[in-house]
Amino acid sequence: MATIASSQAEQQSEQISRRRIGRPAWAASYLQATPLILILGFFFILPIAMIAVVSFWDYDFAGLYPAFLTMNYTDTLGSWVTWKTYLNTLKFTVTVWGLTLFIGFWVAYFLAFHVRRTTTQMILFLVCTVPFMTSNIIRMISWIPVLGRNGLVNSALVQMGIVPQPIEWLLYSDFAVVLAMVHLYTLFMVTPIFNTLMRIDRSLFEAARDAGASGWQILWNVVVPLAKPGMAIGSIFVVTLVMADFSTVQVMSGGQSASVALMMKNQMSLLQYPAAAANAVVLLVVVLLMVAAILRVVDIRKEL
Repeated sequence: MATIASSQAEQQSEQISRRRIGRPAWAASYLQATPLILILGFFFILPIAMIAVVSFWDYDFAGLYPAFLTMNYTDTLGSWVTWKTYLNTLKFTVTVWGLTLFIGFWVAYFLAFHVRRTTTQMILFLVCTVPFMTSNIIRMISWIPVLGRNGLVNSALVQMGIVPQPIEWLLYSDFAVVLAMVHLYTLFMVTPIFNTLMRIDRSLFEAARDAGASGWQILWNVVVPLAKPGMAIGSIFVVTLVMADFSTVQVMSGGQSASVALMMKNQMSLLQYPAAAANAVVLLVVVLLMVAAILRVVDIRKEL
């Protein structure tokens, strides 16, 4: 019986080795990844490649002409208006990122450590997501009757005698743009930070208290370092969204401010598609560099 069992085992091992020889081991992994590669290639890589190709084309008021010209990049990078627009966009990005990080961290911290019951945590988290069930445009426009010259804020300030006349810069200004963006994108910072904080082992806090650490020391030396992956993911969300936002800048600034995405939108409305494609490629490179800088500082693989 032992001889028969050993012979059967040898036959099975020979069959397995033959199968491995007929189909390499790495082929199975590639076959499993093929559907995802096809989807990403068709919906992600192909559109970007088409934009890169069109950015070298020539154009006029009548149409587009396939060519290989660097004119669009020369006009884009050689214009001070373009550089000023990029600086203005980066100003919005840094300001909104800092505010959303500050607000998002403390909201997530409260939900994770000061709300004890899981049911209450989920209810409060859903309350934060309720505004996102409506359109971004509607939530953005809702600030106009609040911040307008005759809006709720100005009316209240004038009636209470705090200011003699309505404040002009509350609406159609950079302040209004930043306020609307913070309102729109804070949840994208809250969610990953909250997810990271919920994974922290609470025994670390007890160990820190036993070692004599104060509440602020625990926050700075335990919570913040462990929350960095969530902060990095939220930062990537906010940075990419702000850099690509044009509707908020256009509406909340009243046309008095500019952004790269708004500049591309205006170029497309004038049928200057190759110029807009060149701006899109440059913007993509800038965003990728910013994301790469975030990933150099924080290893988000701990969160994935």
